[in-house]
Amino acid sequence: MSDPAQKLRVDKWLWHARFFKTRSLAAKTVASGAVRLNGTHIAKPAVNVGFGDVLTFAKGDRIWVVRILETGERRGPAPEAQALYEDLSPPPPPREEKPSVPRYDGGGRPSKRDRRKLDQTRRDALD
Repeated sequence: MSDPAQKLRVDKWLWHARFFKTRSLAAKTVASGAVRLNGTHIAKPAVNVGFGDVLTFAKGDRIWVVRILETGERRGPAPEAQALYEDLSPPPPPREEKPSVPRYDGGGRPSKRDRRKLDQTRRDALD
């Protein structure tokens, strides 16, 4: 693979490691100041990173903290990209599971049975 002393632009590394779909998206994120290198905000995508550096950035609803293990030579498949870093991130919060079939609780579409009950209550209210 690559030499541990080798350096690579941070936007290119984020793209190689498959955190961003395009290199320009990675560069925009870095330029916006949303990336920290070893705890310091960086604002230029041309900053070089190498072995042992720690990157912290937000992507979606998750905060990523990664230690760079390799710089990589190309944007390869996912297993190759995952070998470029060690994930130090806290585990993501558990997702709330939604019921597979929503029941009528005042929201969503009521079932036929629920519609009949609603109609009956409306008729009773009018009488």
